Amino acid sequence: MTDNPHLLQLERKHAKLEANIASELKRPMPDMNLVSKLKSEKLKVRDQIAGH
Repeated sequence: MTDNPHLLQLERKHAKLEANIASELKRPMPDMNLVSKLKSEKLKVRDQIAGH
């Protein structure tokens, strides 16, 4: 973790997306379109984190 507020926000968003993906995949019939969108967003956030 860091003291950079923007980076902290990105890390929280990444963790939330990860939790949302895991939650959706646990459902009996997960919405794979939603999972795909969440994974794409998670990768974008990861790239933003890596750029710091």
